[in-house]
Amino acid sequence: MTVWFVPRDAAALSVGANAVAAALEAQGEQVVRTGSRGLLWLEPLVERADSRNGTRVGWGNVQASDFASGDLTETAPNYLGVVEELDYLACQERWIYERVGITDPVDPEDYLSHGGMVGLQRALNLSPADVVTAVTASGLRGRGGAGFPTGIKWQTVAEQAAVPHKGDPIDAPRHKYICVNADEGDSGTFADRMLMEGDPFCLLEGMAIAAHAVGADRGMIYLRSEYPAAIAVMHEAIDKARDRGWLGQGIMGSTCNFDVTVRVGAGSYVCGEETAMLESLEGRRGTVRAKPPLPAIEGLFGTPTVINNVLTIASVPSILARGAEAYAALGQERSRGTQVFQLAGNIARGGIVEVAFGISAHELIFNLGQGTKSGRPLKAVQVGGPLGAYLTAESLQVPMAYEALAAEGAMLGHGGLVVFDDSVDMAEQARFAMEFCVEESCGKCTPCRIGAVRGVEVIDDLLASDTSTNAEQLLRDLCDVMTQGSLCAMGGLTPQPVLSALDQFPEDFKRSVSQSSDAVQGAVRE
Repeated sequence: MTVWFVPRDAAALSVGANAVAAALEAQGEQVVRTGSRGLLWLEPLVERADSRNGTRVGWGNVQASDFASGDLTETAPNYLGVVEELDYLACQERWIYERVGITDPVDPEDYLSHGGMVGLQRALNLSPADVVTAVTASGLRGRGGAGFPTGIKWQTVAEQAAVPHKGDPIDAPRHKYICVNADEGDSGTFADRMLMEGDPFCLLEGMAIAAHAVGADRGMIYLRSEYPAAIAVMHEAIDKARDRGWLGQGIMGSTCNFDVTVRVGAGSYVCGEETAMLESLEGRRGTVRAKPPLPAIEGLFGTPTVINNVLTIASVPSILARGAEAYAALGQERSRGTQVFQLAGNIARGGIVEVAFGISAHELIFNLGQGTKSGRPLKAVQVGGPLGAYLTAESLQVPMAYEALAAEGAMLGHGGLVVFDDSVDMAEQARFAMEFCVEESCGKCTPCRIGAVRGVEVIDDLLASDTSTNAEQLLRDLCDVMTQGSLCAMGGLTPQPVLSALDQFPEDFKRSVSQSSDAVQGAVRE
């Protein structure tokens, strides 16, 4: 019997993957549901095992009707050949995504047969201090955007004593927590979702390694409500991990006791900030906490808490399995290892690219992404989410690494790149950044809460004026106040795309609001 592989990733489901799987099963074929390979412009990407050499050949944009008509052959226009040899995949260095798109995400045996649990077993054979040392030596930094060294954060938590929940009696059980921030809210980012839907055991394995390293006994995954498929997969994976002894009491025969639960987010963008996430986990409205104390010292329910992004934790199993030195050999300067880049927006080939730090934005967008989907000239690329700066078409040779982007006034963020062609109005993009902050601010600090509202007004004043006014200087002064005075990155980074658009594309700010309104109304009529 032929074995077919059909993705169950949300992107594939949205374009008919379930119907494709049903059509294959109706013909008596064996179907394995996998995650997505990350070539999203080809979904549903269906693969067939080649019994002759163990490779998989694939077809792109498959529909259920292709099977009824017998069109899915090696002479079909959508035949891709050996999937691993496709240029988009062949150039990648997959440490985090090594199994995504290959294995059944909720089959423990499939996970084990593709190298799963090797990292955890090796970690359990090391002392906690040696695990922390290995993570530190790898150079792994937070993939959620801040880029803080993971080993230092773990070391801080490891040095703290476990304590009862805040408000509990002194003789109550003592805890430390591993919290994974899966509240992936940045525009153009989907790597966390794809990892959880495509290889959930990898995330659980990384959390268990972290628990052993710092002495934690409880784990929380804060997963955004907009990801129902990821929520379902994570729940199923946790249940199976418990059954296999990968979670719970005495993990894999060790003295490590650690269990994980999923908490669904409340829909707030600001809960991507670690302390706002803690507030939400504790049952309160997601507002940012002042620091100190740091969450590593006094975090969830007042206990020492490791807070890492999904991709950070998911990097750890491969680091322990393959070696910290091999991981640290990738990348450049203080940006070590691999980064999962997400290509989105007006791009011909959107999807996931996992490569070592240092690749240029130009190579990602034009070599792998094949330029704009519209075919029009590229005008700007926003890197790092809705609060990230814009790169111009002339500045795309910058290496995708923390320090290199910072030198250009930009940030890596979660690794998302959103592409715009020359039809975009960058003044409207700047206004959107302020509007976004108005909607998503938690309201705790004045520079963010009030500054964003004033920002929209000042941009409107600037666009409404046909003559030189002080509106531009007022906007720059307001951005400085927000940057310097906001309690967290929500208000502190909102000025980054605004000033980036203003500096790089000043011509877009020299037209009146009436002209803009006429253009919008004309587009609506069309």
